[in-house]
Amino acid sequence: GIEANTVMAVVEGFMTAVKGSMAKGENVYLRGFGTFAVKTRAQKAARNIKANTTVIIPETKVPTFKPCDDFKNLVK
Repeated sequence: GIEANTVMAVVEGFMTAVKGSMAKGENVYLRGFGTFAVKTRAQKAARNIKANTTVIIPETKVPTFKPCDDFKNLVK
């Protein structure tokens, strides 16, 4: 019953708000759906096999999503 343009604007606005909050390092909680969170991956050492050297991969922040139990059970 709602026009497609209106729905598209609301969804795009929501996604923009989630991305903006996560860029600031804030988590977004949606009750009954899940959590969009920012996690920090620790610094680690990796090997460059061709050059036979060790490369340090710096600490980085990654976006994650954890669905709530109700959502997981519904999908199962």
